[in-house]
Amino acid sequence: MTDLTLTTADATALGVDVLVIGLHSGDELTLAPGAEAVDAAFDGALSSTLELLGASGAVGEVTRFASLGKVTAPVVAAVGLGPVPEDGESVKAESLRRAAGSVARSATGRESVALVLSTDGDEGASLAEGALLGAYRFAGYKSETDEKSLPVKTVTLVGSNADVARATAIADAVARCRDWVNTPANLLRPPGFAELASAAATEAGLEVEVLDEHALEAGGYGGILAVGNGSDAKPRLVRIAYRTPGAAKHVALVGKGITFDTGGISIKPPQGMWDMKTDMGGAAAVITTILAVAALKPNVNVTAYAAMAENMLSGSSYRPGDVVTAYGGKTIEVLNTDAEGRMVLCDAIVRAGEDDPDFLYETSTLTGGQVIGLGKRTSGVMGDETECARVKAAGERVGELMWPMPFPEEIHKIMDSPIADTSQVAQGMDRAGHMLQAGIFLSRFVKEGLPWAHIDIAGPSGHAGEPYGYIPKGATGVPVRTLLALIEEHAAAE
Repeated sequence: MTDLTLTTADATALGVDVLVIGLHSGDELTLAPGAEAVDAAFDGALSSTLELLGASGAVGEVTRFASLGKVTAPVVAAVGLGPVPEDGESVKAESLRRAAGSVARSATGRESVALVLSTDGDEGASLAEGALLGAYRFAGYKSETDEKSLPVKTVTLVGSNADVARATAIADAVARCRDWVNTPANLLRPPGFAELASAAATEAGLEVEVLDEHALEAGGYGGILAVGNGSDAKPRLVRIAYRTPGAAKHVALVGKGITFDTGGISIKPPQGMWDMKTDMGGAAAVITTILAVAALKPNVNVTAYAAMAENMLSGSSYRPGDVVTAYGGKTIEVLNTDAEGRMVLCDAIVRAGEDDPDFLYETSTLTGGQVIGLGKRTSGVMGDETECARVKAAGERVGELMWPMPFPEEIHKIMDSPIADTSQVAQGMDRAGHMLQAGIFLSRFVKEGLPWAHIDIAGPSGHAGEPYGYIPKGATGVPVRTLLALIEEHAAAE
């Protein structure tokens, strides 16, 4: 993990590999506050030099040049912050996060980088978070390590106030989530995933309960068992609890943990199936969120439920046409074994309701319909109108885009079953409103009167393109920071 430090020392004399200043775009390039001493060392020529080098000041753009002894650092760079803020305003938090993330990424393979940018506490927090998130690298499994690919060892913020411990706790949670989602499915099957989660939670001082296949059978968790019994790596339900004295509210988090998804009998096409190792992103998110909660200690009780299974094709796989009895007794007519996520989630949602939470947030890589409807960077949010709006606002604060979706009456109707309490997907295999079908199905298992929201992260949980800002290629860690923002919002309300 990259170390984050703060200093008020003279930036021109810092013994770092790269010294970075901020740059604003516009008709003329403008240096951001904090760069004055560095500019003076270059005889006031930094803006003109950067213009000659083609810098634009666009958010996250990094432009480097040799210092030639003008400052102690051998390399100077400018990172774009976008337009100069209007009077009385400050640079947007997301712009600062992306700029700091770009700085950390650009320093891959180096020992140290310093970012010179005078900010207040809130802005400093954004820089700190962005830098640590941007420095992330998945270790991978190559037999030899390329030193040039290693994350920068130290990022120093010059002239910025930030809570280093808080930023580190958040970044640690996101990094662990990314690591788990990036892990190959043969190295992270349900029993092993449950062991990792249990060990991390125990180390953090949290309460842990793990239900194995025998406990699931005894408890009547038909949805998880239907999906997980097709594999020789049997399913698990992990429950992790954070309790703090005097808390007036209780937040439940539920996550889908399908460690690999073949589609079962309704088998997926081979193209892209390798990405199904990431189908446990929701479970990874809720577990790492509660680990961050243990470090940050908000005044609210939190319980996380992770439903873990491997959807495999075998003689014990569940079938289209089956009727499954979920935990709590509701029956489900199965029409597509590739709609397995909702099968494990319904059990976990009912179980969460038994603990009487005040709010429930569930997240999952649930449907391809999310990607079709909203693209790969915006999560779909469904559930109670108030909670959907709350989730959207929390996502905007942390830079994780969310968009509320409706529950149309006509889709409610086509989710009814003639032989069971509910159909698993729309009758006739109609894929219209597929994302909404999943949300409506889950709504039927939420405890009556419980405020809730479902966050479909099928696209945003991973990024297949080139890295940008603080987002790496591969797992992104969405929506860990949104869930933390929601939890802290409820804690602050008390």
